Parts: sequence; structure tokens; C-alpha cells
Amino acid sequence: METPQVKFYYKNTTAEVLGKEHGITKQQFNELAKKTEPLIKQLNNDRKAKKVRYRDLPYQTDTVKSVKKIAAGVKGCENFVVLGIGGSAMGNIALQTALNPYMYNLDEKQRKGPRLFVLDNVDPQQMRSFLDWIDGRLDRTIFNVISKSGRTAETAAQFLTICSLLEKRLGKNSLKKHIIATTDAKEGTLRKITDNFGFRNLPVPDGVGGRFSVLSAVGLLSAAVCGIDIDNLLAGAERMDKKVSQKDFYRNPAAVNAAINYHFYKRGKRISVMMPYSYALKDFADWYRQLWAESLGKVKNLSGKEVFVGPTPIKALGATDQHSQVQLYRQGPNDKLFTFLTVQDFEKDVEIGKAPAVAPELNFLSRQKFSRLLNNEKTATEYALLASKRPNLTIAFDKISPYTIGQFIYLFETTTSIAGLLFGIDAYDQPAVELGKDATLALMSSSEYADLAKKIKPVMKIDKNFII
Repeated sequence: METPQVKFYYKNTTAEVLGKEHGITKQQFNELAKKTEPLIKQLNNDRKAKKVRYRDLPYQTDTVKSVKKIAAGVKGCENFVVLGIGGSAMGNIALQTALNPYMYNLDEKQRKGPRLFVLDNVDPQQMRSFLDWIDGRLDRTIFNVISKSGRTAETAAQFLTICSLLEKRLGKNSLKKHIIATTDAKEGTLRKITDNFGFRNLPVPDGVGGRFSVLSAVGLLSAAVCGIDIDNLLAGAERMDKKVSQKDFYRNPAAVNAAINYHFYKRGKRISVMMPYSYALKDFADWYRQLWAESLGKVKNLSGKEVFVGPTPIKALGATDQHSQVQLYRQGPNDKLFTFLTVQDFEKDVEIGKAPAVAPELNFLSRQKFSRLLNNEKTATEYALLASKRPNLTIAFDKISPYTIGQFIYLFETTTSIAGLLFGIDAYDQPAVELGKDATLALMSSSEYADLAKKIKPVMKIDKNFII
């Protein structure tokens, strides 16, 4: 049996399908190839020079050994809780949704490990509800706090709260047993705490931003603990690494993907919609949104010139959002590029029930498969969008497995890098995020940000003349 693959299909972006006004002509593709091929070489050289560290993650044998050792050490716990936000959480959520059953947390028969919870926010009602539930289960629960610095306000708040609860219920000595830290290997607040308490720990790799970290210890530990085959996950990424390193533009899916997105952005289609036709893949649309937005939304290019560039990523879910968004997508502004995610073999399927005698008009559905219905929904939406001259791409999974998920992750991470080079911006920093982080610390009375707190005060004042 052939190893399942992820395939990239882009005919529905061409002028042959859409016409010259909304499609890409052969000449334009050749121009894109000429512009992109040197950037493939540049990215490959940057990778050899250790400037693009996420590209090495499929080959991290030592980290994988450490992850497996810790995962084996927590075997038997009933609950595994990730404390993190952004890149420290989205990948964990996406892997779990994609590679474990929908009812994983509720049905012991479907579960290959502990229940998994990812606390990726500081909503008080959510936190209170969770703490009330976990309170009597702490002795059977492991917490994985993920933060490179340890000073991210949201994760730090969660961590401090859990530590206090553990100390109160199980005693101070319980922290070492129930907490695993994933943090900077050498420095930072969480590293200092980890060394002081002797927590089991894993490294956040140097030079790998959070949104590129799902294939590092950040995402691998919760996956391994919950029974996901991380060797095959990384093997899939390694397979895609070979494809996206190819110098020939037309044989490199990341290069073609990036170039198509770049082309349409330059021609006014500045919204990028990812629409999985698979519930299992829905959280990878969330993961993609952070990857795309944080990497490509930049005010300045590499020369320091103001460019205010960045496609806006949107998520949708087929077939659900055919009933909520497609009206806009077909008859609203033609300013979007769509990327469908599809699955050929769902492995598990359901047969539609028999129609009652009083409703013979439903007989056409009877005895057919849910998989056929869902995939036909995708084709129908694809057809409708093309009828309205809306360009679209398809990422086709032979089936969803650790191997194909690894391919998908690596494909879009490399696509992001090449897109960054095409736009002429730094795809790896996120300077605009920092002010909001600092302002939060100021508002929470951090002495280091007292001056900033004073500047924020006018924003805190509510002008009653504008309340209705």
C-alpha cells in the first residue's frame, strides 16, 4: 500500500479556468517562476546557514528521545493540561483535533492516552469551570506549561494559579511531580523557576518562533502523551522538506502556493480563506491564521520602507459555512483567494439512513455515505465559486494521518517563508504584538511599565457622551 500523501492542486487559479481578468496566464506564471526561483535558492542557503531553524525540526532526534521519555513517564495520568497561548497552544489543539477521535475526551474506548485540555486564554468563567472540575482530580493530572520566557501574562497567570492549587491540595512537594515545563533551555523566568523546583522540562528551540514550533517539543509532547505517532509526523515533514527544497518552481508546491498568493494579493485579492472539508482539519485553519497573519502582516519591508503589507487570513468550515459565508464569497467583492482542504479516504464512514415512505423525495440520499456527501459539497462549492470567477486552490489529503499532517504543516510553514521573501518582509518577527503585551503588563501594575500605564490612562476613560 502506498504511503498517503498531500497533494497541491492549482488549476482553478489559472486564466484557462477563470479568464484573464481573474486568472493567472501562462506568461504570468513564468514571470512568477522567474521571480521565485532565486528565492527558493536563497531560502535553502539561509537554511544551511541556520537562519531558518524550523526547517531542521524534522531531524531533531535528541528532542524526540526526550519527548518520548517524558511521555512514558506520565503514562497512566488521566488528564494532561497544556498551559499556553498562541503558538504554544494552537498547534497542540490542531494536532489533537486532526489525529484523535472527535469524542476522545469523553469516550475511554476511543482514547489512547489521558484526556487533553489546552487552556489558551484567561477567560474567568472558562477558568473557573475548569478549576472546579479538575479540583478533585489533581492527583491524576499533569500540567505542561509552555512559554519561552515565562513572562507571557496569560500563561504566567494560569501557571501561578495551578501552582497555588496544587500546593493547597497536594502540598508544595507536588509541583515537581505534576508540572512539566517547555521553555528556553538557558534563560528566562520560567527557566529560573524550572531549575529551582526541578521540573521535568523540554526546550523551546532557539530561533523558532511560536507559530513555527508545532513540530518541536512545544507540540510533540502533548501529541505523544495522547497516543499520536510523532515519528510519522516528523517523517511526513521530512518528506515535504524534500519537495519544497526543489529549485524548479513548477515542482515545488510551497513556491507555487506562495507565488499564487502573492500574485493575487498584488491584484487586489487580499483576503485568504482556508476552508477544510473535514472537521478533523478545522483547527489547522486556526493554526494557519496565526502563521499567515503574524508572519506576513508588516508595516515595513526589509529596506525599512513603509509598505503596510499582509493578506488577511479567514477560516471557514465545509459544509457548515456554505450556509453562512458563501453568499458573500460569490456575490460580494471578488477580493479573495480560497484554499480548500479535502480528504479522499476518511477511513471511518457512516451510511445515511433510509427515507420514510412519506418523504420519497429524500430517497436519493438513502444508503449513500457521509463521505460522498461531504466531498460532493466541496465540489459543488468549488463549482459555484468558479461560476463567479473566484480563484481557488485545493490541498488534497489521501487520508488524515500523522504522516500527511506533518507534510501539511511543513508545506505551509515553507510557503510562509517564500511568501515573506516575495513581499520583501521579515516573516519571522512580530513587533506589533509587543506593545499590546507591554500594555497588559502595565495595566496589571507591573512596576517595569509604570510610565506606559500613565500613557494608557486616557484610553481607560469612558466619555459618557458616546454611550447610547
